[in-house]
Amino acid sequence: MTSADHDPDRPLLDEIERYYDAVPRGAARTEDFGPLTLFVREGAGWPYYARPTLGHTGPAVTAEDVRRVLERQRELGAPEAFEWVAEQNPELRAAVEAAGLTVHEHPLLVLGPQDEAAPAPGLSEPVEVRVLAADAPELAAAIAAPDLAFADPGTAVGPAGAAELARTAAKFTADGTAERIAGRIASGTTVLAAAVEDGTVLCAGQHNPVGPVTEVVGVGTLPSARRRGLGLAVTAALVAHARAHGVRTVFLSAADEDVARIYRRAGFRPFATALIAEPAPRQEPTAQ
Repeated sequence: MTSADHDPDRPLLDEIERYYDAVPRGAARTEDFGPLTLFVREGAGWPYYARPTLGHTGPAVTAEDVRRVLERQRELGAPEAFEWVAEQNPELRAAVEAAGLTVHEHPLLVLGPQDEAAPAPGLSEPVEVRVLAADAPELAAAIAAPDLAFADPGTAVGPAGAAELARTAAKFTADGTAERIAGRIASGTTVLAAAVEDGTVLCAGQHNPVGPVTEVVGVGTLPSARRRGLGLAVTAALVAHARAHGVRTVFLSAADEDVARIYRRAGFRPFATALIAEPAPRQEPTAQ
């Protein structure tokens, strides 16, 4: 049973699959491994992964195909990672598991052309949610807040606050990450929204449009500011921006079902399962 709990919507799955194939190509080269395509990041930024080859009609993927990609990823110093949609390529799971990888499941949720987004939640003053320009002074902090959120996963209030935000924002300014994201915003490749209170970014997230489809990614709340509805408000702002600019399909993957419930409150509905395969964590030897 998948997160969708019903027969897959094949046209929607095909549309999402084309999106997944297109997104890395602006910053990566591809290497052909028959039923698999390896995306290799060129320049700075988040490293990519291998995915099923779009439109492949040859022999089905095997564990040996997976091992060949893994060997190449090791040669490149790239993460040994594969990403795909379970309902689109169900045969890949057995192949990656036979090659020794561990598979993680994440709910995929969608707002399709006929789906109505929920109204944005009301926030107490003086919190303001807005889409940031490339030269916004809050840009580095808007990149830093989700980074701190993902370092302390879950929905419970955590210790990281303004001091940690300032340090992380300074790091992203110094290493060029903020400049790189600013370039993506200027080119229209990325849209970044943030919830700001008295000049401090409390939550932020992005969407990355390609034609009529976009994915909402990286929505994260500063741990000390959780449980205030900020993630939902930022998600609603990203959806509103996407739809105002001609996007008809908005989708996202959730870390788990607890997080998926939050996105359902924004109007998203479950429709598939995103799978990520990677090596199992190494077990440290126990002391004798």
